[in-house]
Amino acid sequence: MKSINLFFFIATLSLIYGCSSNKQADKKSNTSIINDLTIRDDFQSYFDSCGVEGSIAIYDIESQKWIVSDTVGLVIETLPASTFKIINLLIALETNTIKDENEIVKWVGSTDTVKYGFRPEIYHDMSVKEAFELSAGWVFIELAKKMGKDTYKKYLTDSKYGNNNLTQTEADFWNFGDFAISPKNQVEFLRTLYEENLPFSKRNIDIVKEVMITEQTEEYTIRAKTGWTRENNINTGWWTGYIETKNGTYIFATRLLQERKLNRSDFGSCRKEITKKVFKDLGIVE
Repeated sequence: MKSINLFFFIATLSLIYGCSSNKQADKKSNTSIINDLTIRDDFQSYFDSCGVEGSIAIYDIESQKWIVSDTVGLVIETLPASTFKIINLLIALETNTIKDENEIVKWVGSTDTVKYGFRPEIYHDMSVKEAFELSAGWVFIELAKKMGKDTYKKYLTDSKYGNNNLTQTEADFWNFGDFAISPKNQVEFLRTLYEENLPFSKRNIDIVKEVMITEQTEEYTIRAKTGWTRENNINTGWWTGYIETKNGTYIFATRLLQERKLNRSDFGSCRKEITKKVFKDLGIVE
């Protein structure tokens, strides 16, 4: 994957001259501040403990400031995997491909278990809402076939989402091929979703926001989506969304990268675990 190779190339360069930028540094907290960007080098220890390369980007809506683990991974683009279901659902609603999130999609009868794994619990007719929650990829592939690449190009361009490279011949371009998005771009898109500044109706945005709810307590609400693709022998894992608390709203995108030969059973759980540790460090949650 070209974007993965670029990641490691730029990471190497950053070690050479990364410390030469004009910034304020606090050695005790491993914190660097560049204008409205706070770099927390100490967050890298969480990725190290999971045996992955990775980055986290957070945007504080109230202060309009960024908090990131690094500046290299922040802008490197990779496949979005199932985090793409957020905008995919928006497009499906806006184009009337589905009337609402409760529309039932008929089970296609089979799926590629080599590419997607064996998941018998999702092999049945299901609503689009359930497919989003269970990350049933086959449902969104069927919707993608109906919408077509030209429709995607229009809405992705208007939403400023990803690199718009849809050369992948199969419908599932968000899991395979050269379509890609960076953690920074993920956060920028989610911010426009939160602020309802996208080329979609308020009705459809409200539906997607409701479907995105994964956790809700008296202290906070998290609206988010996970993603995981194994393209080119690289585990690319995401958790993206935003958390609303009594003290503010924070948009986030966490991405993990791991060579498949180093497979660890905790790769999937590390996406949320790392993010929540960062939330605690920042005082976003207790």
